Amino acid sequence: MRRILLILFGIVFLLAVAAGWLLFGSGTGFSGKRATLYIASDAPTRGAVLDSLRKNKIVSSPRFFEWMAGQLGYWDHIRAGKYEFANGTSLYRMVRTLRNGTQTPVKLTINKVRTRGDIAKMCGSKFEIDSAEMMRFLNDPDSMRAFKVTPEQALTILLPDTYTYYWTSGPREILRKFADVSAGYWTKERIAKARAHGLSPEEAYTVASIVEEETNAQAEKGNVASVYLNRVAKGMPLQADPTIKFALNDFTLKRIYEKHLFVASPYNTYRSRGLPPGPICTPSRKTLDAVLDAPQTTYLYFVASPAFDGTHVFSTTYEEHLQKAKAYQEALNRQEAIKNGKSS
Repeated sequence: MRRILLILFGIVFLLAVAAGWLLFGSGTGFSGKRATLYIASDAPTRGAVLDSLRKNKIVSSPRFFEWMAGQLGYWDHIRAGKYEFANGTSLYRMVRTLRNGTQTPVKLTINKVRTRGDIAKMCGSKFEIDSAEMMRFLNDPDSMRAFKVTPEQALTILLPDTYTYYWTSGPREILRKFADVSAGYWTKERIAKARAHGLSPEEAYTVASIVEEETNAQAEKGNVASVYLNRVAKGMPLQADPTIKFALNDFTLKRIYEKHLFVASPYNTYRSRGLPPGPICTPSRKTLDAVLDAPQTTYLYFVASPAFDGTHVFSTTYEEHLQKAKAYQEALNRQEAIKNGKSS
């Protein structure tokens, strides 16, 4: 009898160890470091979850997962989202994570983008929504009115940064975080600086977007901004080449020729006076600050420096500008001649 009891005890013990291993040991079935389970908002069903687990080999035993999920009440509380699991995660922990809806955060890093389409495309690749849905939201005046901007000004609530969301975040939620970060930037002091230049925050952002595209030299961004501010004050057209690229939706252009200046667009600042209806890119905070801190100058023109160091030289009169433009062209011709001489 004692021997039978020992055998039974051994069997129970082994079964307990096996069950414990199935519950708390590695329950993953993939070979990589991590695997991701996506549960769509419109199909958070038992069948959809199990099908995805099997197809992606996320769990080693789909049947045991299904049973355990039932025991823990998961099938009555399926939550949509993105769930990432490290190799070696136990089935118990996986079910608990899914039942609690503990989604894996999604990071959206914005550096410099130029159009609403760029943002829509980025969001379509990061979130459950597709790019078309995001684009419809950005183009809808009623939707954008909630953020106190027009569709053309949509990018003005977006500062380059890294934003954290969940995969199921919708357009309104995504833009709300953009707007909250933007509101933190626009302190009373900065708003006052913009007004001193005769600009609203949105207009200051638009000027900064043009400056961002004009030069990479931080030290001269204030002077570049002063040129555009002076032109606006005098009722002159901005004649900013980057706005032509935006109007043509061709950012590969290296030079702007006369044929490009006839494009019919409110962003063509050779034909339309004043600022364009919205920004042409997302400027950095440093560029925005350079615009807000732009010095009072009499500059109305600038041209690339003949030193070819990425900076510009500035002029007050058109005659002076022509002389400096001539100097740059002569330096460019000399450089071309040297280049051609070496290659011949």
